[in-house]
Amino acid sequence: MEKCIERPRSLCSLHGALDVIGNIYRAIPILHASPGCSMQASSRTNLYYLGGYHGLPSSNAYEKEVVFGGTQRLRETIKGSLEIMDGDYYAVLTGCSMGINGDDVDSVVKEFEASPYPIASIDTAGFRGDTYTGYNMALLATVKKLAKKTKTDSRLVNIYGQPPSSDITLRGDLEEITRLLARIGVKANTFFIRRDGIEQLKSSGNAAFNINLSPWLAKNVDTYYKETFGIETLRFNGWPVGPKDTANFLRTVAERLDLDSDLVEKVIQEEELYVYEYLDSLFGNFERHRFILVGESAKTLGLARFLVNVHGHIPLAIIFTDSVPKQYQDVIREEVQKLECPRKADVYFENDVWEIEQLAQKYDGRATLFMGSSYEKKLAQKLNAFFALTSNPCLDKEILNRSHIGTHGCISLVEDLYNHF
Repeated sequence: MEKCIERPRSLCSLHGALDVIGNIYRAIPILHASPGCSMQASSRTNLYYLGGYHGLPSSNAYEKEVVFGGTQRLRETIKGSLEIMDGDYYAVLTGCSMGINGDDVDSVVKEFEASPYPIASIDTAGFRGDTYTGYNMALLATVKKLAKKTKTDSRLVNIYGQPPSSDITLRGDLEEITRLLARIGVKANTFFIRRDGIEQLKSSGNAAFNINLSPWLAKNVDTYYKETFGIETLRFNGWPVGPKDTANFLRTVAERLDLDSDLVEKVIQEEELYVYEYLDSLFGNFERHRFILVGESAKTLGLARFLVNVHGHIPLAIIFTDSVPKQYQDVIREEVQKLECPRKADVYFENDVWEIEQLAQKYDGRATLFMGSSYEKKLAQKLNAFFALTSNPCLDKEILNRSHIGTHGCISLVEDLYNHF
């Protein structure tokens, strides 16, 4: 082990794959793993359809299956799951122990090809990588299994690039981005947290293009859509947060789809007016902060653009907690450099809680606002800075459909910034 991470925000690839399958409506993950792996992976995942980890099918492999093979146990588990678990798509996810012992999971899954419902085999043994690796693997396998092309829909786009449980406001964020696109006549396949998620995946091969919200994730999915269906991908570096980002996002989409520019500008004007009418009421209580921002790149970049370019705050440090490969880190640094502030933020890539604390202490006496996860709440108190919860994990607050993106979501974000706790 190269490094021990204190309180990691992400787990193994099994967790990332479970995060994908478990957040597709009527999709059933079937774990071929030990009881400990099954419990640990699922306990840190918000399973949308199953409503928790207690009803999660698993082979619960013990010593016997590890030593002598667990294919028979897996066969029984799949059969029982198809009989009992009410779903429209099933995916077998492999844990470390069963990945090591050499079980031929693919062959067992093929025995059930006659099932009326599609079933996929995904090798997600934890040693293959972290949550983000599992997200990439499971999303690609699901698209391969379900996506079909009939006829291109010139007003349909696919949106992905955000692991579901890694975004504490995902449900509200997906609702907001779907609402914004619908206003300019565009339908959005978001796949997760939607009752028609499986139908969206099936129709995703008909999309005009993809929108990948991550600076680095799901490139394998981009490639598959391009090579299989001829669908290009527009990579938007982070969620659109606030009126400026939203306007840029809508204009970019509209240009790609050759939409009516008058309609698009009318929508943008209405959305901007909506936001600024609320922000105007804050002028009497406006606070300009020097801030530290901690979180995943897809959400953090959008938050930073709003805080600096719209709200006028001063960035001290931005700490990205996702596993950004070194070859993509410069892209993120360049995005941070574009922030409209003479004082350029210091950029770090770190996941370890202790290391983040050491970095943050460099700004003791200067930082007045700290935005991050529940892990950073006490750290903000040490720095005598106000705190706002914006990233995963969220351990002390229930969030249902709250959003931090778009025009409506940024208003909720501003409320969180001013309602210090």
